[in-house]
Amino acid sequence: MDDNWDDEDTLAPESKSARKRQMLALQNLGEQLVNLSATQLARLDLNNEVLQEAVELAQRIKHRSGKRRQMQYIGKLMRNTDADRIAESLHALHEGSRQEKAREHMIEAARNALISRGDDALTEVIDLWPNADRQLLRQLSRSAADEQHKQLPPTSARKLFRYLRSLSEAESDA
Repeated sequence: MDDNWDDEDTLAPESKSARKRQMLALQNLGEQLVNLSATQLARLDLNNEVLQEAVELAQRIKHRSGKRRQMQYIGKLMRNTDADRIAESLHALHEGSRQEKAREHMIEAARNALISRGDDALTEVIDLWPNADRQLLRQLSRSAADEQHKQLPPTSARKLFRYLRSLSEAESDA
């Protein structure tokens, strides 16, 4: 008996269930592509024109069975692409989106603190954005609080939010 078995001989062929799980994973990745907006899809740079057209067509299909067939076709096309690269690009896109939402929430919280607590919150905001114009922040927060008290449209609150966002963007660019 030969003790030197070749590794290729000992490996069992991939099971049908494993192949099916792999195909469903590719189809799921394709579904994630279909759920993206046109700008997000353009940012991904799929490098596969046929796949891109199939995804865009699937986004337009409304009929349930037609969409299901198109999704299966996208899953089939995904077999011939670098699915790992697409998955990484999707992850990076979603992570950037999460960071952007977190930044917007932080700006919103700073604006709300300035409106509700006034000058008490001013030092906290200045700590966050040292380049901020203290006088402008004070003026905008006071007029936003007045608008809120008089139940007027939140014009100053919007201006304050835009100013805080510009400070945040300037900080992230630096």
